[in-house]
Amino acid sequence: MPLTLPEQIEGPAAWTGADMQGREDVWLYHLSTEEIADIEAAARHYLSLCRDIGEITKEDFPLTVFASHLEALQNTLLHGHGFEVLRGLPVQTYEQEMAAAIFCGIGAHLGSARSQNADGHILGHVRNIGADPNDPTARIYQTAARQTFHTDSADVVGLMCLREAKEGGDSLLVSAESIYNKMRAERPELLELLFDPIATDRRGEVPDGMDPFMTIPPLSWHEGKLTVFYQRQYIDSAQRFPEAMRLTPAHVEALDMFDALANDPELHLTMRLAPGDMQFVYNHAQLHDRTGFTDWPDPKERRHLFRLWLSAPGDRALPEVFKQRYGSIEIGNRGGIITSKTRLHAPLD
Repeated sequence: MPLTLPEQIEGPAAWTGADMQGREDVWLYHLSTEEIADIEAAARHYLSLCRDIGEITKEDFPLTVFASHLEALQNTLLHGHGFEVLRGLPVQTYEQEMAAAIFCGIGAHLGSARSQNADGHILGHVRNIGADPNDPTARIYQTAARQTFHTDSADVVGLMCLREAKEGGDSLLVSAESIYNKMRAERPELLELLFDPIATDRRGEVPDGMDPFMTIPPLSWHEGKLTVFYQRQYIDSAQRFPEAMRLTPAHVEALDMFDALANDPELHLTMRLAPGDMQFVYNHAQLHDRTGFTDWPDPKERRHLFRLWLSAPGDRALPEVFKQRYGSIEIGNRGGIITSKTRLHAPLD
Protein backbone atom coordinates (compact mmCIF):
# COMPACT_ATOMS: atom_id res chain seq x y z
CA MET A 1 0.00 0.00 0.00
CA PRO A 2 1.28 3.52 -0.70
CA LEU A 3 2.60 5.30 2.37
CA THR A 4 0.50 8.07 3.86
CA LEU A 5 3.08 10.38 5.37
CA PRO A 6 2.57 13.71 7.13
CA GLU A 7 3.56 16.89 5.32
CA GLN A 8 5.57 17.94 8.36
CA ILE A 9 6.37 16.52 11.77
CA GLU A 10 6.14 19.00 14.59
CA GLY A 11 7.15 18.77 18.22
CA PRO A 12 10.21 19.11 20.48
CA ALA A 13 12.13 16.30 18.73
CA ALA A 14 12.06 18.20 15.42
CA TRP A 15 14.86 20.51 16.55
CA THR A 16 17.71 21.97 14.52
CA GLY A 17 21.34 22.32 15.48
CA ALA A 18 21.30 26.03 14.70
CA ASP A 19 18.61 26.47 17.35
CA MET A 20 20.06 24.11 19.96
CA GLN A 21 23.59 25.50 19.70
CA GLY A 22 22.40 28.66 21.40
CA ARG A 23 20.21 26.89 23.96
CA GLU A 24 22.65 24.94 26.11
CA ASP A 25 20.39 25.45 29.10
CA VAL A 26 17.89 23.09 27.43
CA TRP A 27 20.24 20.13 27.04
CA LEU A 28 23.32 20.71 29.28
CA TYR A 29 22.62 19.95 32.95
CA HIS A 30 25.21 20.95 35.58
CA LEU A 31 25.22 18.59 38.55
CA SER A 32 25.13 20.27 41.95
CA THR A 33 27.47 19.39 44.82
CA GLU A 34 24.56 17.67 46.57
CA GLU A 35 23.66 15.63 43.49
CA ILE A 36 27.27 14.48 43.01
CA ALA A 37 27.43 13.40 46.66
CA ASP A 38 24.14 11.49 46.21
CA ILE A 39 25.46 9.72 43.11
CA GLU A 40 28.77 8.81 44.75
CA ALA A 41 27.02 7.45 47.85
CA ALA A 42 24.83 5.20 45.69
CA ALA A 43 27.89 3.89 43.84
CA ARG A 44 29.76 3.16 47.07
CA HIS A 45 26.70 1.29 48.33
CA TYR A 46 26.61 -0.92 45.25
CA LEU A 47 30.34 -1.60 45.29
CA SER A 48 30.02 -2.69 48.93
CA LEU A 49 27.79 -5.55 47.72
CA CYS A 50 30.75 -7.06 45.82
CA ARG A 51 28.70 -7.94 42.74
CA ASP A 52 29.38 -7.59 39.01
CA ILE A 53 28.51 -4.11 37.83
CA GLY A 54 26.53 -5.73 35.03
CA GLU A 55 23.97 -6.85 37.64
CA ILE A 56 23.18 -3.35 38.95
CA THR A 57 19.52 -2.37 39.29
CA LYS A 58 17.66 0.81 40.15
CA GLU A 59 16.96 -0.57 43.62
CA ASP A 60 20.66 -1.35 44.15
CA PHE A 61 21.58 2.25 43.29
CA PRO A 62 19.46 4.27 45.75
CA LEU A 63 19.25 7.99 44.98
CA THR A 64 17.59 10.80 46.90
CA VAL A 65 18.07 14.35 45.60
CA PHE A 66 19.07 13.26 42.07
CA ALA A 67 16.23 10.77 41.51
CA SER A 68 13.72 13.45 40.48
CA HIS A 69 16.01 14.74 37.74
CA LEU A 70 16.38 11.27 36.27
CA GLU A 71 12.59 10.97 36.15
CA ALA A 72 12.50 14.26 34.22
CA LEU A 73 15.30 13.02 31.95
CA GLN A 74 13.28 9.92 31.05
CA ASN A 75 10.48 12.19 29.86
CA THR A 76 12.92 14.40 27.93
CA LEU A 77 14.35 11.39 26.12
CA LEU A 78 11.08 9.67 25.18
CA HIS A 79 8.74 12.64 24.73
CA GLY A 80 10.91 15.78 24.56
CA HIS A 81 13.83 16.88 22.42
CA GLY A 82 15.52 13.52 23.02
CA PHE A 83 18.98 14.12 24.52
CA GLU A 84 20.84 15.57 27.48
CA VAL A 85 24.40 15.94 28.79
CA LEU A 86 25.04 15.67 32.54
CA ARG A 87 28.18 17.61 33.51
CA GLY A 88 30.25 17.98 36.66
CA LEU A 89 31.36 14.53 37.84
CA PRO A 90 35.03 14.59 38.97
CA VAL A 91 35.77 11.40 37.04
CA GLN A 92 39.54 12.00 37.17
CA THR A 93 39.41 11.25 40.91
CA TYR A 94 37.63 7.90 40.50
CA GLU A 95 38.95 4.41 40.06
CA GLN A 96 37.54 2.89 36.87
CA GLU A 97 35.25 0.61 38.89
CA MET A 98 33.71 3.63 40.63
CA ALA A 99 33.11 5.42 37.33
CA ALA A 100 31.51 2.28 35.86
CA ALA A 101 29.25 1.84 38.90
CA ILE A 102 28.07 5.45 38.63
CA PHE A 103 27.37 5.21 34.90
CA CYS A 104 25.61 1.84 35.05
CA GLY A 105 23.69 2.89 38.15
CA ILE A 106 22.35 6.03 36.51
CA GLY A 107 21.57 3.96 33.43
CA ALA A 108 19.56 1.53 35.58
CA HIS A 109 17.27 4.42 36.56
CA LEU A 110 16.61 5.11 32.85
CA GLY A 111 16.13 1.55 31.59
CA SER A 112 17.51 -1.99 31.47
CA ALA A 113 21.01 -2.47 30.04
CA ARG A 114 21.36 -4.44 26.82
CA SER A 115 24.22 -6.42 25.30
CA GLN A 116 26.36 -4.39 22.88
CA ASN A 117 28.12 -7.30 21.20
CA ALA A 118 27.97 -11.07 20.82
CA ASP A 119 30.05 -11.49 23.99
CA GLY A 120 27.33 -9.92 26.17
CA HIS A 121 29.08 -6.70 27.18
CA ILE A 122 26.54 -4.30 28.69
CA LEU A 123 29.32 -1.79 29.40
CA GLY A 124 30.96 -0.86 26.12
CA HIS A 125 34.38 0.73 25.68
CA VAL A 126 34.59 3.30 22.91
CA ARG A 127 38.22 3.78 21.95
CA ASN A 128 40.62 3.24 19.09
CA ILE A 129 42.10 -0.27 19.21
CA GLY A 130 43.57 -0.01 15.72
CA ALA A 131 40.72 -1.67 13.82
CA ASP A 132 40.62 -1.03 10.07
CA PRO A 133 37.59 1.17 9.24
CA ASN A 134 37.54 -0.35 5.73
CA ASP A 135 37.18 -3.90 7.05
CA PRO A 136 33.52 -4.95 6.53
CA THR A 137 33.60 -6.88 9.84
CA ALA A 138 35.17 -4.07 11.92
CA ARG A 139 33.25 -1.99 14.47
CA ILE A 140 33.68 1.67 13.54
CA TYR A 141 33.75 2.84 17.18
CA GLN A 142 37.01 0.86 17.64
CA THR A 143 38.82 3.13 15.18
CA ALA A 144 39.88 6.79 15.17
CA ALA A 145 38.03 7.45 11.90
CA ARG A 146 34.97 9.63 11.37
CA GLN A 147 31.94 7.48 12.02
CA THR A 148 29.05 8.98 9.98
CA PHE A 149 25.57 9.58 11.39
CA HIS A 150 23.93 6.38 12.61
CA THR A 151 21.69 4.76 15.20
CA ASP A 152 22.48 1.92 17.61
CA SER A 153 20.50 -1.17 18.57
CA ALA A 154 18.70 0.14 21.64
CA ASP A 155 16.07 2.63 22.78
CA VAL A 156 18.56 4.91 24.55
CA VAL A 157 22.32 5.26 24.02
CA GLY A 158 24.52 6.59 26.82
CA LEU A 159 28.14 7.73 26.78
CA MET A 160 30.41 8.63 29.69
CA CYS A 161 33.66 10.42 28.85
CA LEU A 162 36.65 9.21 30.86
CA ARG A 163 39.35 10.83 28.71
CA GLU A 164 39.14 12.97 25.57
CA ALA A 165 41.36 12.86 22.50
CA LYS A 166 44.32 15.14 21.84
CA GLU A 167 42.42 16.58 18.87
CA GLY A 168 38.95 15.94 17.45
CA GLY A 169 36.47 13.31 18.57
CA ASP A 170 33.56 15.76 18.80
CA SER A 171 30.06 14.37 19.32
CA LEU A 172 27.37 15.24 16.76
CA LEU A 173 23.60 14.76 16.99
CA VAL A 174 20.85 15.32 14.43
CA SER A 175 17.06 14.99 14.51
CA ALA A 176 15.58 12.39 12.16
CA GLU A 177 12.34 14.38 12.16
CA SER A 178 14.11 17.51 10.91
CA ILE A 179 15.77 15.51 8.12
CA TYR A 180 12.38 14.05 7.24
CA ASN A 181 10.81 17.51 7.09
CA LYS A 182 13.48 18.80 4.69
CA MET A 183 13.24 15.77 2.39
CA ARG A 184 9.42 15.83 2.46
CA ALA A 185 9.45 19.46 1.35
CA GLU A 186 12.23 19.17 -1.25
CA ARG A 187 12.31 15.58 -2.60
CA PRO A 188 9.30 13.56 -1.39
CA GLU A 189 9.86 10.89 -4.05
CA LEU A 190 13.32 10.18 -2.56
CA LEU A 191 12.02 10.25 0.99
CA GLU A 192 9.56 7.44 0.25
CA LEU A 193 12.42 5.17 -0.86
CA LEU A 194 13.87 5.32 2.64
CA PHE A 195 10.81 3.40 3.85
CA ASP A 196 11.90 0.39 1.71
CA PRO A 197 13.46 -2.70 3.39
CA ILE A 198 17.08 -1.77 2.63
CA ALA A 199 19.71 -4.30 3.75
CA THR A 200 22.05 -3.44 6.67
CA ASP A 201 25.14 -5.58 7.38
CA ARG A 202 25.34 -7.34 10.76
CA ARG A 203 29.15 -7.21 10.56
CA GLY A 204 29.57 -10.84 11.55
CA GLU A 205 27.41 -10.74 14.71
CA VAL A 206 24.60 -12.98 13.45
CA PRO A 207 21.92 -14.45 15.78
CA ASP A 208 21.07 -18.11 15.25
CA GLY A 209 18.89 -18.70 12.21
CA MET A 210 19.20 -15.12 10.93
CA ASP A 211 20.63 -13.73 7.70
CA PRO A 212 24.00 -11.92 7.87
CA PHE A 213 22.10 -8.70 7.16
CA MET A 214 18.85 -7.05 8.29
CA THR A 215 16.09 -5.57 6.13
CA ILE A 216 14.80 -2.90 8.51
CA PRO A 217 13.89 0.27 6.57
CA PRO A 218 15.97 3.36 7.39
CA LEU A 219 12.69 5.11 8.23
CA SER A 220 9.45 3.62 9.57
CA TRP A 221 6.10 5.31 10.19
CA HIS A 222 4.35 3.32 12.92
CA GLU A 223 1.49 4.31 15.22
CA GLY A 224 1.92 7.97 14.37
CA LYS A 225 5.66 8.13 15.02
CA LEU A 226 8.75 8.28 12.82
CA THR A 227 11.43 5.78 13.82
CA VAL A 228 14.93 5.82 12.34
CA PHE A 229 17.33 2.86 11.90
CA TYR A 230 20.44 3.87 10.02
CA GLN A 231 24.12 3.09 9.47
CA ARG A 232 25.22 4.01 5.95
CA GLN A 233 28.54 2.18 6.10
CA TYR A 234 26.71 -1.01 7.04
CA ILE A 235 24.13 -0.45 4.30
CA ASP A 236 26.92 -0.13 1.75
CA SER A 237 28.81 -3.21 3.02
CA ALA A 238 25.60 -5.30 2.96
CA GLN A 239 25.76 -5.12 -0.82
CA ARG A 240 28.52 -7.77 -0.61
CA PHE A 241 25.77 -10.34 -0.02
CA PRO A 242 24.24 -11.47 -3.36
CA GLU A 243 20.85 -12.15 -1.74
CA ALA A 244 20.55 -8.62 -0.31
CA MET A 245 18.19 -6.19 -2.04
CA ARG A 246 20.12 -4.25 -4.68
CA LEU A 247 20.33 -0.51 -4.20
CA THR A 248 18.99 1.30 -7.25
CA PRO A 249 20.48 4.62 -8.37
CA ALA A 250 17.40 6.30 -6.87
CA HIS A 251 17.99 4.58 -3.52
CA VAL A 252 21.60 5.75 -3.53
CA GLU A 253 20.44 9.28 -4.31
CA ALA A 254 17.98 9.12 -1.40
CA LEU A 255 20.66 7.85 0.99
CA ASP A 256 23.08 10.51 -0.22
CA MET A 257 20.52 13.24 0.40
CA PHE A 258 19.82 11.87 3.88
CA ASP A 259 23.55 11.96 4.65
CA ALA A 260 23.97 15.44 3.19
CA LEU A 261 21.17 16.80 5.37
CA ALA A 262 22.55 15.08 8.48
CA ASN A 263 25.90 16.74 7.77
CA ASP A 264 24.35 20.18 7.26
CA PRO A 265 25.61 22.42 10.14
CA GLU A 266 22.19 24.07 10.20
CA LEU A 267 20.61 20.76 11.17
CA HIS A 268 23.12 18.98 13.39
CA LEU A 269 24.48 19.93 16.81
CA THR A 270 28.19 19.62 17.62
CA MET A 271 29.51 19.27 21.17
CA ARG A 272 32.73 18.22 22.86
CA LEU A 273 32.25 15.80 25.75
CA ALA A 274 34.61 16.63 28.62
CA PRO A 275 35.87 14.07 31.15
CA GLY A 276 33.00 13.27 33.51
CA ASP A 277 30.26 14.18 31.01
CA MET A 278 27.42 11.70 30.52
CA GLN A 279 25.39 12.01 27.33
CA PHE A 280 22.06 10.21 26.88
CA VAL A 281 20.36 10.11 23.45
CA TYR A 282 16.98 8.74 22.36
CA ASN A 283 17.96 6.39 19.57
CA HIS A 284 14.64 6.14 17.69
CA ALA A 285 14.41 9.86 16.90
CA GLN A 286 18.05 11.03 16.80
CA LEU A 287 21.18 9.97 14.93
CA HIS A 288 24.63 10.40 16.43
CA ASP A 289 28.11 10.68 15.00
CA ARG A 290 31.69 11.36 16.02
CA THR A 291 34.38 13.25 14.18
CA GLY A 292 37.75 11.63 13.53
CA PHE A 293 40.42 12.22 16.14
CA THR A 294 44.12 12.19 16.93
CA ASP A 295 45.00 10.39 20.14
CA TRP A 296 47.70 10.98 22.74
CA PRO A 297 50.97 8.99 22.36
CA ASP A 298 50.70 7.58 25.90
CA PRO A 299 48.18 4.70 25.93
CA LYS A 300 47.13 5.67 29.48
CA GLU A 301 45.99 9.10 28.25
CA ARG A 302 44.11 8.01 25.12
CA ARG A 303 40.48 8.79 24.39
CA HIS A 304 38.15 6.44 26.26
CA LEU A 305 34.39 6.49 26.75
CA PHE A 306 32.01 4.06 28.41
CA ARG A 307 28.83 3.23 26.48
CA LEU A 308 25.43 1.91 27.53
CA TRP A 309 22.52 0.62 25.48
CA LEU A 310 19.25 0.84 27.40
CA SER A 311 15.70 -0.43 26.92
CA ALA A 312 13.35 2.20 28.33
CA PRO A 313 10.05 1.48 30.11
CA GLY A 314 7.07 3.36 28.69
CA ASP A 315 8.68 3.72 25.27
CA ARG A 316 7.02 3.73 21.84
CA ALA A 317 5.90 0.63 19.98
CA LEU A 318 8.21 -0.57 17.21
CA PRO A 319 7.25 -2.26 13.91
CA GLU A 320 7.46 -6.05 13.70
CA VAL A 321 10.44 -5.82 11.36
CA PHE A 322 12.60 -4.62 14.28
CA LYS A 323 12.54 -8.19 15.61
CA GLN A 324 15.31 -8.84 13.07
CA ARG A 325 17.61 -6.73 15.23
CA TYR A 326 16.05 -6.81 18.68
CA GLY A 327 14.71 -10.37 18.80
CA SER A 328 11.87 -9.12 20.97
CA ILE A 329 10.17 -5.75 20.53
CA GLU A 330 8.58 -5.92 23.98
CA ILE A 331 8.67 -2.43 25.49
CA GLY A 332 11.22 -2.27 28.30
CA ASN A 333 12.82 -5.58 27.29
CA ARG A 334 14.27 -5.16 23.83
CA GLY A 335 17.44 -4.27 22.01
CA GLY A 336 21.04 -5.38 22.04
CA ILE A 337 22.94 -8.09 20.22
CA ILE A 338 22.17 -11.63 21.32
CA THR A 339 23.72 -14.84 19.93
CA SER A 340 24.06 -18.37 21.33
CA LYS A 341 27.29 -17.49 23.19
CA THR A 342 26.04 -14.26 24.79
CA ARG A 343 26.52 -13.93 28.58
CA LEU A 344 25.67 -10.54 30.06
CA HIS A 345 28.46 -8.88 32.06
CA ALA A 346 30.27 -5.55 32.42
CA PRO A 347 34.00 -5.71 31.64
CA LEU A 348 35.86 -2.85 33.35
CA ASP A 349 38.55 -2.71 30.66
